[in-house]
Amino acid sequence: MPRSESIHCDVLVIGAGMAGMAAALFAAKRDRAVVQVGIPGEIIYASGLFDVLGVHPIEKGRLWRNPWAAVKSVSRGLPNHPYARMSVSDIQTALHELLSFLADAGLPYRRYKNRNVDLITPAGTTKRSYAVPQNMWPGVIAWQHKRKCLLVDFPGMKGFSARQIQSVLRGRWPGLRTASVPFPEPSTCQYPEKMAFSLHQPGNREKLATAVAPLIGDAKGVGFPAILGSHRTVEVVDHLRKRIGVPVFEVPTLPPAVTGMRLKDAFDRSLPSIGVRALYHKKVLQVNTDRKGRFECHIGSEHPELIVHAKAAILATGRFIGQGLVADRKHIRESLFDLPVSQPENRTRWHETDFLDPRGHAINTAGIEIDDSFRPLNSKGRPAYERLYAAGSILAHADWIRMKCGSGLAIATAYAAVNAYLRQLQ
Repeated sequence: MPRSESIHCDVLVIGAGMAGMAAALFAAKRDRAVVQVGIPGEIIYASGLFDVLGVHPIEKGRLWRNPWAAVKSVSRGLPNHPYARMSVSDIQTALHELLSFLADAGLPYRRYKNRNVDLITPAGTTKRSYAVPQNMWPGVIAWQHKRKCLLVDFPGMKGFSARQIQSVLRGRWPGLRTASVPFPEPSTCQYPEKMAFSLHQPGNREKLATAVAPLIGDAKGVGFPAILGSHRTVEVVDHLRKRIGVPVFEVPTLPPAVTGMRLKDAFDRSLPSIGVRALYHKKVLQVNTDRKGRFECHIGSEHPELIVHAKAAILATGRFIGQGLVADRKHIRESLFDLPVSQPENRTRWHETDFLDPRGHAINTAGIEIDDSFRPLNSKGRPAYERLYAAGSILAHADWIRMKCGSGLAIATAYAAVNAYLRQLQ
């Protein structure tokens, strides 16, 4: 891009994780001119599962079957939690809109309306979530009814062992059997993304089905690690199902995962089609504001390459992995606007002595404070900027990993931030 190039937009979304992608989607769908900037690396660590809320209170480890009842409980018990600033109907609308977008992009999801589901993990444990990729849904049903199933792995593939999963689940899923079969392209087994890509070749799918079909026996389904296609996964799974003769499902793998790459691919392909101008692999190097509160952001990799003039900005840079928050020996700070960060008064209180302390660790709830319009607050408790909004894991008071609400929180708060901006225009 020419160094002197300038772009004018309504909304600049800063961040390319789940919250950033969702914010760009919601703003563009509401006829706003959107520019998105960020390093889209964080999203490849996604499991592909969309949690709304599974655990509350954390210290009691209470699991919730109904996620909406859980959200209402959090809103009553944790008034500073981001969910407490939203209605259940808004969270539901946000999820529905994003899942519809992904379905149109070729990545459909399945869910029950008012119920979380459990599915197995690569560690052999179970995970509670809300919406799961369609390719994983037959596994949810199989686990729910403890149907006889075959679980397949591949020699040379690291981080996924069917026998280990079976050994952990043996007492709870006695009908689960395992098999290890050669992958059609053995040289790719060190690289799950290459395995996934190779299965877009019909010949490789035929070889895989030919190896697995004789092992089915009385199994009512067959599970594979989540490498059944890097995109157009429904096509890959349907082909295998027809050739093998029983339902086929995927089991999540360890991150970075193909499931995260699928999400990234869906957003990368489809957001530009609704008008989002994506400046991925770039970052905001400097921010200025004018007298009307508009943002002038210098964008580039190491040196400024262009300037984005935005009427509003949504901060969705994430926490430490996304570098929205950075920590030194004494403090946690916000990296772009130097916003105050809610955090323990000194580093010794960031963590409890016991790693598995049921109370969790205070550092997990560190983040920026916001008002009811999702605007970050300054040290005086007032909006730091009139039209700066924030969404996702950078927000304070949300121990999203332990509460099992990561994706739901990212999507819902992005929706809230966009709607707050639109209300301010009225």
